[in-house]
Parts: sequence; structure tokens; C-alpha cells
Amino acid sequence: MGRSRRTIPEELLLLALDPATGTTAQPQSLDLGLAGAQLVELALAGRIAPDGDRIAVVLPRPTGDPTLDSALELLRRRGSPVRAVHWIGGPRLGLRQTYLTHLERCGMVHAVNGQMCGVLPTTRYQATETAISREIRTRLDSAIRTGVPPDPRTAALAALAHAVGLGKHLYPGNEGRSCRSRLRDLIRHDPMGGLVAHAVMDVQNGVAAQPRRSGGGTGGRGGPARPGAAPAGHAAGRQPREVPEQARHAVPRAGMARIGAR
Repeated sequence: MGRSRRTIPEELLLLALDPATGTTAQPQSLDLGLAGAQLVELALAGRIAPDGDRIAVVLPRPTGDPTLDSALELLRRRGSPVRAVHWIGGPRLGLRQTYLTHLERCGMVHAVNGQMCGVLPTTRYQATETAISREIRTRLDSAIRTGVPPDPRTAALAALAHAVGLGKHLYPGNEGRSCRSRLRDLIRHDPMGGLVAHAVMDVQNGVAAQPRRSGGGTGGRGGPARPGAAPAGHAAGRQPREVPEQARHAVPRAGMARIGAR
């Protein structure tokens, strides 16, 4: 996998960055979304594939991306397909910070040091390559407003953006309601993105420990999933749990190593 293409985790993080404040919207759910976005990226690279509501490694060869390869190796070590909710709900120590550091190294964001309450050192991240952020947003807007089926990468990005609750960040207020609805509907255009997005919402809603029933061709272990269908027991329009506004915080420098942990 060449590094000329931005990965879905990187694009999701750029979407979540608030250009005015340098903070990330929905930070807690974003951590889950980044873990899910890694699964989608690995699937697009042909390294993993869905197996009902589980994820199976089909090609353990490294991609060339160190962060993705670390996730791929962890999946390989499991030895058998793992449920998406268990993978996404597991600890991801420092994952968000890893991607922020990578984006800074690539020149797409820059760190701004400050203090919280005049005491606690913090780091905020401002986008520097605004053209890249605009291009990502334009792809998403086009998929929402034209009704033309998006490519798999954009469909997966839209599904994850909805799953982590970025709808109100990207399309705020009453005027953005129809765009938020269409953002949710894009979940049906990519089976892997849909599987992962539903798993992200399951973890947020506290149902990760409940085994999904198979049968009826709905994607359980007993049969293949219908492309674009919601996993069994889920409505396609399931909404992610909202994170309070005060959770949009700066990153304390002293606690950076804990950012990705659940």
C-alpha cells in the first residue's frame, strides 16, 4: 500500500478536527471510529474480510503502513475470526495521538501548545493543508447532495462519520438535518463500512457483549450478509449516542499516552 493515498482513519480524524478550536469533535466515540476505520482500510487492502459479524484475516502480508500493520498483526495473532464489536471495543492505547502525530509529521496539521485553566499543559491541532480537508469534505458533500452512489472509501467514511456522531459537527442546526439524515443513509453503500459502523454504535450503546443471533441471511455466523443491510437486530437508522459538548476538549500533553485507551 503506497503512502500517496490518505487512509480512512486519517480522513476521519481530519473531518473531526474543528478548524476554529483545534480540538476533535466527539473524542470518545472518535477513538472507536479510528479502530473501526483501520478495519475498513485493511479490508480495502485485501488483508481482512467480513465473516458474518466477525473479521477474518485473509492475507497477513504487511501493507507498509506501520499503524495498520500493527492492527493486522494483532488480528492475525487471534488465530480465528474476531467479532467486530470486540475488536473495536478493545483498548487502543494512544491511537488518536498516533494519527495526530502522523498528520503533523506529514504537514497536514500543526500542534499549538497552550494551557487549560492556566495550569494544565495542552496541545491543540490546527489543519495546515486546508485544501486536503476541503477535498475530503467535498467528496462527502457530493455523496450526500447528488444522490450518486459513492465509491467504497467515501461510503465507508460517511458510515463512520455517522457512527461516531460527527453529523452535527459537519452539518449543524436545523438546516443540516436533511444532510445528517442522508449521511446516515450512506451506510448501506459499503457492506464492510456498514458492519464496522454498526459495531461502533453497538459499543457506544453498551451491547458489545451480547452475541448476535444468526439466521435469516442477516449476516450472522449462519449465513452471508445481505450487501448494505443492517446487522441482525439493528435498524439501519440507529443513531449513535451523543457525547456531551463539554467532552470536546484539548489534549493534555501530560496524558497523551492514554488518549486511545478505552
